[in-house]
Amino acid sequence: MLETSRVWLVVAALSASACALREPEVVTPPPQPAPPAMVVAPPPPDDTALAEEAKAMLAQAETDVQRARAKRALWQKAWEDLVASRQALAAKDHARAIRHAKRASEFALLGLEQLAYPAVK
Repeated sequence: MLETSRVWLVVAALSASACALREPEVVTPPPQPAPPAMVVAPPPPDDTALAEEAKAMLAQAETDVQRARAKRALWQKAWEDLVASRQALAAKDHARAIRHAKRASEFALLGLEQLAYPAVK
């Protein structure tokens, strides 16, 4: 019985000394949030660049529509979008002119692709 009490006494003494030897924990304050970043709005699109792009897209659409028309594969929607693109460019609505010109080219090319399929199954 004497031996077990010594063992417990040694264990208790070691654990007490281990606690005494440990360095005190330093409590660090939580990190401060970073200051909000400045949100910079993108510069407005250059009007002359947009106008040039609209003219180029309209020229491409007119070429695509002429090719489709020559092969008798022009869709009505392609023609309507070409006319709408011309009107938008005349009204200096370049974004709308670009959108309609892209659709006119797309529909004209789809009309040409349609020629590859048989007319009747």
